[in-house]
Amino acid sequence: MTELEQVTDQLVEHLRANEPMFAVARKEIRGVELNVFANAPATMRDLFAFGATHGDLDFLVYNDERYSFNQVLQLAANFSHVLTETCKVEKGERVAIAMRNYPEWIISFMAILSVGAVAVPMNGWWTAEEFAYGLEDSGARVVIADKERIERIRPAQDKLGLSLIAVRCSEAKSDKIAIYEELMAATPDQPPCDRPIDPDDDATILYTSGSTGHPKGAVSTHRAIISTLFSWTLIVTARKLADEKINGTPEESEYQPATLMTIPLFHVTGCHSIYLMSVLGGRKIVLTYKWDPEEALQLIEKERITSFTGVPTMSFEILNSPNVDKYDLSSLRDFGAGGAARPAKHVALLKEKFPDKDPGSGYGLTETNALGAINFGDSYVSRPGSTGKPTPPVLECKLVDEDGQEVKQGERGEILLRGPQNVRGYWNKPEATAAAFTSEGWFHTGDIAYQDEDGYLYIVDRAKDIVIRGGENISCNEVESALFHHPDVLEASVFGVPDERLGEALGAVVAAKPGKNPSPEELKSFLAQHIAKFKVPSYLWVQQEQLPRIATGKIAKKDLKAWAIEELNLTA
Repeated sequence: MTELEQVTDQLVEHLRANEPMFAVARKEIRGVELNVFANAPATMRDLFAFGATHGDLDFLVYNDERYSFNQVLQLAANFSHVLTETCKVEKGERVAIAMRNYPEWIISFMAILSVGAVAVPMNGWWTAEEFAYGLEDSGARVVIADKERIERIRPAQDKLGLSLIAVRCSEAKSDKIAIYEELMAATPDQPPCDRPIDPDDDATILYTSGSTGHPKGAVSTHRAIISTLFSWTLIVTARKLADEKINGTPEESEYQPATLMTIPLFHVTGCHSIYLMSVLGGRKIVLTYKWDPEEALQLIEKERITSFTGVPTMSFEILNSPNVDKYDLSSLRDFGAGGAARPAKHVALLKEKFPDKDPGSGYGLTETNALGAINFGDSYVSRPGSTGKPTPPVLECKLVDEDGQEVKQGERGEILLRGPQNVRGYWNKPEATAAAFTSEGWFHTGDIAYQDEDGYLYIVDRAKDIVIRGGENISCNEVESALFHHPDVLEASVFGVPDERLGEALGAVVAAKPGKNPSPEELKSFLAQHIAKFKVPSYLWVQQEQLPRIATGKIAKKDLKAWAIEELNLTA
């Protein structure tokens, strides 16, 4: 363990003991006694109010639009009024957001939580069928959406009784669709909402692809989200102080902290580590219409971006851009990654190309509000295969075998996480909740790992049948189920294969019904009509014979995966 790591660990304990902001106490939550931050903001509305301390500093930048912290807070207060007075949104009611990373996404989320309603950020890649499922499952009545999503949601409007608010598409106005800009223009400046909210009230429902069927809605509370944000703030503060203690106080930067919003806001990485952490840290967020590495380089230079966080693919594309040396990236201090594992060789390449910038990576899940482990700086360079050390002080981590017994240091086991950061369960799915969360509060991550002598986690396998493609979780079961709906498919097996750019890509082997011979292209086209495009397999093989079996009669998925890797000449 390096000196910096040792000093950081010491300072974490010092801050816990001496800084009221990071004080920890014990509290019973849903029948389990846990460590909690004793003096953290009680609700997300209180946390948003903290943004006022940054006043007129830039908060959001999108193309030629620029909003200060004060302006965003006022817009959120105004939209809160629209929700409560015009839309009649009650406390605890679900309100869906379905749009690109526009400023209105951030304003809407802030407003929804501030009135005690529950934000339901929806995956922007979803098809009309998937949106209809998510809206019906969550029971959201009000939906704030952009043009692309309005068009996909509109067919379900009458059946589900939806009130649609269209953002940046005035042409969508009708007697059934309201226009966001018109609602806001008709609303004079309002004070913040003062509805009573409890720390353990529901705050968000984020849909996540697990190992079975449809995505599940993970229900988080105000306390859970804030627990993650304060855990990150503590470790960042300790690391900064440790660096100053060892290397001396650096010259004060001439730039406001600034970051690119490279990840969809409907993911916890985009929402929590980029958006919400920026509220606490006074950080400017630069939004883009879609990911483009060349535009990212331009914006890093133009907006003096200091922190970059994206799925590993993004930093790899910046690294390999033919124009990377044409831009002034001197303001940039770090290259963070979330949503998927970064290949070890990418870490070395980043440090070689940008020796003055720290690479970093975070591990967490939707069910833990992205809290889990962190690895950054020299620790990451020396241990690029590790997902990091569990993040103190409220999160608990243990590795267990198939019988639920803790394994010894160095042995493989499933990662279980506990703490106030965990969601309270899955919306309307008590059986799935009981399967994933123990009565003692532990969440089964489905990730198999071992821990070294310094506490660093190394994920080596996945117990759940999911594939992580460029930061998007894909349920193999869901894709197999969609394939079974094709009239020519007898059986199917879906699995992940290595991909240098995306981490993993989706592969599938299909057995056709007797006398049928659907082409891979035909099957991919069929899938694209029913599931989001990122879930459609990159590689698909069709055969006439039955798929191979193991002794129990189940499809030999591991053998098919090994065959596909060899067929594609890939390295597992």
